[in-house]
Amino acid sequence: MPPASEDTTLYIVAYDIPDDKRRTKVHRALCGYGAWTQYSLFECWLTKRQLLELRAKLARHLIAERDSVRFYPLCGSCQGKVITVGGARPHDPVTVIL
Repeated sequence: MPPASEDTTLYIVAYDIPDDKRRTKVHRALCGYGAWTQYSLFECWLTKRQLLELRAKLARHLIAERDSVRFYPLCGSCQGKVITVGGARPHDPVTVIL
């Protein structure tokens, strides 16, 4: 995850999407913006412009009556206070091309 700066805010992005195909598209879009920390949750350091861009990208895949995506802004110092109980964090597969 990129370091915080004056221009970025830490957002916890949580989503609840019942359709596998739409959920996969949302997950892939979020992968370009932050760290996948739970199955339906990302931690993203975003500028205001990136937040608007991400919301627009996600909107293309969502059905408002069925899907939900929430952006929770946190202060930078709150990240260091996060408590994790349980298993390891999810990770996207890593591909190595030689």
